[in-house]
Amino acid sequence: MINLNFFPSKRLAWYTAKLFITRSLGVMISLALVLMMLNLLSESGKILAVPGNGEAELWRYVGYRLPQLISFAFPFSFLLGALITFTTLNQNSEVIAMKAAGMSAHQLLAPLILASLGLAVVAFAFNEGVVTNATRQLSAWDGNDYKPVPPDSGIMSNVWVTAGDDLVRTRIVTGRGEGVRLQNVTIYDRQAITIDRVIEAARARPQGNGWLLEDVRIYDRAMNMVLRRPTLAALEGVEPQRFTLAKVNPEAENFFDLRPKIEEMERAGVPTDAVKAGYWHKLSEPLSTILMPLLAGVAAFGLARSGKVLLRATIGMALGFAYFVADNFALAMGNVGAYPPLLAAWAPFFLFLLIGETVLVRSEE
Repeated sequence: MINLNFFPSKRLAWYTAKLFITRSLGVMISLALVLMMLNLLSESGKILAVPGNGEAELWRYVGYRLPQLISFAFPFSFLLGALITFTTLNQNSEVIAMKAAGMSAHQLLAPLILASLGLAVVAFAFNEGVVTNATRQLSAWDGNDYKPVPPDSGIMSNVWVTAGDDLVRTRIVTGRGEGVRLQNVTIYDRQAITIDRVIEAARARPQGNGWLLEDVRIYDRAMNMVLRRPTLAALEGVEPQRFTLAKVNPEAENFFDLRPKIEEMERAGVPTDAVKAGYWHKLSEPLSTILMPLLAGVAAFGLARSGKVLLRATIGMALGFAYFVADNFALAMGNVGAYPPLLAAWAPFFLFLLIGETVLVRSEE
């Protein structure tokens, strides 16, 4: 029978929680810095290749990319932190002493799970307050080949829409409603499967029922020549929201701002399965931190000083990484509409919660 007194000793609970938190944060910082160095090595050449970019732009890249890597490393770090904590306790015979004192598996894990719950709240706040903005800014900057982009909070990059048979690509989209502005616009004027004209414009803004292109360059295939015009009216019937809703990235949107965008997309008839899955995943992803001690807990139970410790630690790590694989797979299925968004976001969490709890209950039989 499960003992519902999860904290028989406050001092012991604080000791194990502190051990878990310090080990996890150490792993997170180390992992994030290593990944940051590798990212910087791969991207620094592209950044410095742009005229005018220098050391300041490299630090700007670090400022955008590092929060993403910290968020990525968060659940991995608490999996490894829990494994290190349990292995340390096993090696020092502390698990044997705790069990000899009558502590159950749930009592051993309760301080770690409570600490993970608090850290999940911190992770959610960090993701929504810092990571989303960094993702949005980096996506726009990267999409513009690390050239300067306007300091606008609604930036989107590399947006494609259709206008009848024509294809329209814009490198930068800023603003909302009638205030939408496009930069580096390319219109592929198609007839059947052939492209008759390619229209390039430095800027575009809504005008009447269409768009006013500025600083226009037109390549006419039939005439085999390039024409230049200061302005050109085009894209009649293409509403501004077609550009702002064409590429909604849940990772670059705040949780509280995403729901109104989903409703706007539904009114416009735009598919929302991928965005809805990302919306719910913003909750399930931080909460995955509470699964990590649960799944790693198999390393703490059984014969503490025998060779089985390594085996149990390996099983705990395998379960943790299996969760990440299942989570990414389910989210991918939700993005293509194969799974309902709610199921795609939450099914792996509850499945592995059930697995971890089953292991705990069996260890107490």
